[in-house]
Amino acid sequence: MPVPVPRQRAIPAVESGQAQAASSGTGPSKEGAPREPAPAGSTAAEPTGRTTAATATAMTGPDGSAGTADPADPSGTTGSTGAASTASTASATVTTSSTSPTSPTTSNSTGVLAPTGTNLTLLVIEDDPGGSTGMPELLDSAGRPIRVRTARNLTEAARLLTDDVHCILLDLALPAARRAEGDDELAVLRQVLELAPRHAVLALTASGDAERGAEAVRVGAQDYLFRDELDGRLLSRAIRYAVERKRSDRAERRLAEGRMRAQENRRLERGLLPTPLLEGSSLRFAARYRPGRSRALLGGDFYDTVRTPDGTVHAMIGDVCGHGPDEAALGVELRIAWRALTLAGLCGDQLLGTLQQVLEHERSDDEIFATLCTVDIAPDGRRAGLCLAGHPAPLIARPGRPARLLPYENNGPALGLLPGARWPRTQVELGAEWSLMLYTDGLIEGHVGQGRERLGEDGMVEMVRRQLSAGLRGEELLRATVNEARDLNGGELTDDVAVLLLDRTA
Repeated sequence: MPVPVPRQRAIPAVESGQAQAASSGTGPSKEGAPREPAPAGSTAAEPTGRTTAATATAMTGPDGSAGTADPADPSGTTGSTGAASTASTASATVTTSSTSPTSPTTSNSTGVLAPTGTNLTLLVIEDDPGGSTGMPELLDSAGRPIRVRTARNLTEAARLLTDDVHCILLDLALPAARRAEGDDELAVLRQVLELAPRHAVLALTASGDAERGAEAVRVGAQDYLFRDELDGRLLSRAIRYAVERKRSDRAERRLAEGRMRAQENRRLERGLLPTPLLEGSSLRFAARYRPGRSRALLGGDFYDTVRTPDGTVHAMIGDVCGHGPDEAALGVELRIAWRALTLAGLCGDQLLGTLQQVLEHERSDDEIFATLCTVDIAPDGRRAGLCLAGHPAPLIARPGRPARLLPYENNGPALGLLPGARWPRTQVELGAEWSLMLYTDGLIEGHVGQGRERLGEDGMVEMVRRQLSAGLRGEELLRATVNEARDLNGGELTDDVAVLLLDRTA
């Protein structure tokens, strides 16, 4: 049985807010009694798995001297009591932390790193008013005192759990405020984890109850320690490692969540931007899509192009108001509905009316609406029907003529605004050779320079004219147009931009 290390008689009072600094690791304690070093051969807690990082360096070496492992190498120098195997596990665990445990930078409850020079704060939760736990003097890696607060129950702990608390030391013998179903011995730990999900937690248990300590780590604690073997150096190191482990775990979790969101966004974007169905058509198709990433949000721009069995080519581009996955998902639903209805033979006002019904049933809020532009190009390629639902008119370019916008006087309301609305279909003569460009308003709402002036439809038409005069066509034309709009804006456009181009050559 290891000889217990002398301890202070009581935990520092809550009112003081911090433990008094020790003059040295072997200097006098708070009461002035000399502090004795741990006897050779004594061992600290024997946590399992990842919990050994905090305790490996407190083991004594084979020669009986205290371990002096490099903090950057948590495996340290283990003693002859069987700690060698656990130390190797500790090394593999701690090296996953992106910040060295000896760094003076720590993390607070909000996940923000505390500035260099900020003292660590420990909240001790135990119900013995006499302080039987015996809190030794605690120092951080820079030699500053670790502040200590004490709470006798979870109600008091909740009051003391402010943003400057970095770690919680919980006595597992503390009675739980409420018992979980069954005889759950770790009910109090589960309640603390629920109360402080962003804090590092150290579990304190009896020396003969290592199994319970290991179970506490599996439930969510960062480490466990033995109540009757507390040592200032061991506990100080355990606190630092627990804080860094918690910070590392949260960083990894945020990274994983970010990857999942990115994958979801990519899947939504693929649904918004499908492969056109133009088999058998002589028309050339090009499209370009640039997400408005300045706010890191997915928008609801979508487009599609299909050829029906009678040879008619149908093209569509639309934009759901707002940004985010809900709007993007609604855009995917509208695009799929448009393709299905078009292949089923619907067109013009009948098609848009049905799409409005889909939007009204699927939207999450009555204020959500969508703009839409549809064209149906006759099999001979010389004529087209145009329907606009609150959307900008397409641009047409023909040889020997300046590029211009198609008529938009019969522009109907956006989908979802007016129940029972109608959308007139305008017949347009295209000619033998032409290029038709459909786009979303993200292209024309960018600014021009540092002022408040926007590019607008007129500015876009003039810009496309210059690109056409330079001989750009197809993908090159779209790329140059979107890039120039971005350059005029002075950076990334705030809204998503989708552009679709159909070309017919004589």
